[in-house]
Amino acid sequence: HEPIAAEFMKQRPDIKIAYRAPAANYDEGHQVMLRAAVTNQLPDVYYAGYHLLAELTHTLERRNQILDLGPLLEAEPAEWREANYAPAILSVGQVDGVQRGLGVAASSCVMYVNEDLVRAGGGDPDNMPTTLDEIITLAAKIKDATPGVSGITYNVHDWPDDWLWQTLIFQEGGELYDPATGKVAYNNELGLHVLEDARRFVAEGGMKLINFDESRQQFVAGQTGIQFDTPARVRQVTELIGDKFKMRTVAFPVSNKENGKLPTGGNAAIITAKDEAKQKAAWEFIKFVTGPQAQTIVVETTGYMPTNKLATGPDYLGPFYEANPNFATVTSQIDRSRPWQGYPGGNSVRIWRTQRDIIANVMRGDVTPEDGLAQIV
Repeated sequence: HEPIAAEFMKQRPDIKIAYRAPAANYDEGHQVMLRAAVTNQLPDVYYAGYHLLAELTHTLERRNQILDLGPLLEAEPAEWREANYAPAILSVGQVDGVQRGLGVAASSCVMYVNEDLVRAGGGDPDNMPTTLDEIITLAAKIKDATPGVSGITYNVHDWPDDWLWQTLIFQEGGELYDPATGKVAYNNELGLHVLEDARRFVAEGGMKLINFDESRQQFVAGQTGIQFDTPARVRQVTELIGDKFKMRTVAFPVSNKENGKLPTGGNAAIITAKDEAKQKAAWEFIKFVTGPQAQTIVVETTGYMPTNKLATGPDYLGPFYEANPNFATVTSQIDRSRPWQGYPGGNSVRIWRTQRDIIANVMRGDVTPEDGLAQIV
């Protein structure tokens, strides 16, 4: 965020960007915003996690505290809109058909692979399995071949939000909830299979139930064969590994090839400023943040997918992707991308924190997948 703001202010010295203290994650930021809405102390621009955008919008629009970006977009030249924003990217910022935000960061879960450990387990890093079941089988072989290492890590048991949980459901072709009834849509064999896989990560793949920061440290130390994580950490992981071992990123092994999808992680920028001059300034900033120059900074600094069409071209990220294929892996999953959802009713954060504890108990073996599913539902 800092280099983006610095570049923007260099180009627009008439507009100053000042950041508030950051939240640790999307769910905590969401709670801060809900409190700020009540006290009328909202920032001018906020980056809302996609899964909480609808819930936040519904809260803010009742108090006239969020801007409709549709008219601002329409006021821009049509050629500019079409050159910069794909309809699918615009859709992730829409709530009830209204353009409430513009996508700034986008990601879907990828595999980080330790090539040395995969080969030791009899696998081929150039031809990794393409279903989750096959990956778990390979993880068991990795664990058996190299004593003391974990074959796999999938930190759904302590992830700060339900992105990894929705990934498991959607890649099987499932849905989060039934819009007609408002009830969960995975109270079935699919949901049971998802929890069984979560247990298999530990029982067969040798996953240690530690927190995700410790899991990341374990991976960069060469103690994990396959780690599932956000592509936003490709830069950091690459630098931490250095020349300790050969690492590559691999696309998520979607089990349902026909209907399997992956939830789009990341965030959309919304405008909550009430002052007209600040609204105009905020719009200029959001256009820059979602433009090709800033999106190039986002991708090269993290590993996120760009949300701007021009950013992947030869003037921006094209040469970078050719030289750094691990950053390009996530772009191969764009066709499987779907919105990261929230539950209806305004309790998504509380629901996930309760679900997470149940999932951890299943993975630990303290609760059966059948009982765990009933508790989650």
